[in-house]
Amino acid sequence: MDEKTSEKGEARFSRIRQLVGAEGMAKLHRAKVLVVGLGAVGSYAVEGLARAGVGHLRLVDFDVIQPSNINRQLYALESTLGKRKCDVARSRVLDIYPDCQVESLPIFVHNDTMESLFADFEPDMTIDAIDALEPKVALMCALQQRHLEAISSLGAALRTDPTQVRISLLRDVHGCPLGRMIKKRMRRRGISRDAMRFVCVHSTEDVSAIRTQFLRPPEPLQPGEFHRGRQRHVLGSFPTLTGIFGLTIANYVIQKLWQPSCKE
Repeated sequence: MDEKTSEKGEARFSRIRQLVGAEGMAKLHRAKVLVVGLGAVGSYAVEGLARAGVGHLRLVDFDVIQPSNINRQLYALESTLGKRKCDVARSRVLDIYPDCQVESLPIFVHNDTMESLFADFEPDMTIDAIDALEPKVALMCALQQRHLEAISSLGAALRTDPTQVRISLLRDVHGCPLGRMIKKRMRRRGISRDAMRFVCVHSTEDVSAIRTQFLRPPEPLQPGEFHRGRQRHVLGSFPTLTGIFGLTIANYVIQKLWQPSCKE
């Protein structure tokens, strides 16, 4: 590494190093984070991690980028349409932090593929940004069984008030339809309310009165788009709220990784 390259590397994270110190920066460079789901929330979460200098990322998403993604997903551009989200995510991370050890896995998450997520990779933190119910529940249960630290995103659709975004345990979340459905399926799997210690980002904004009004039929599949299971109805979303969810998750993870109590 020449002197110019070394100076650039030092400058790249100088502002965060001023905040967390040399030891904290070293922890971020050593940290391993698994991110599952690279859409409206997950893409912004990865952005925060890369710009904070997290040194090892495994990025998981089976989907390709569609025109309907452009309003809210960081990787969705005219130039990236039809490309795999995980591959575009990897390229962007390396453009931000060339020394990052980053993998892209085009895997659809379900019980049969769960082992692939953790193969030869023990994450210090996992981000669940899946928006499909059954894969989300399967991942959350797998994380609990493995005693791995994680944070999950609940529903950001229809929300318009950023001041109501919160971080809570799943068992304490109220008024979120996705959270309610997850808890119902958890109970079916024999997980009690007290055992639902999953950390979640959610909104306290009540959208029950407008949910039916803004519900739209499932969108038709586009060429190259993958679908499995029951199709979901479409709910509108602001790019700002989904981005805030993702950056809130990234902020939580960064704080957990650099502080002295973090797993070495």
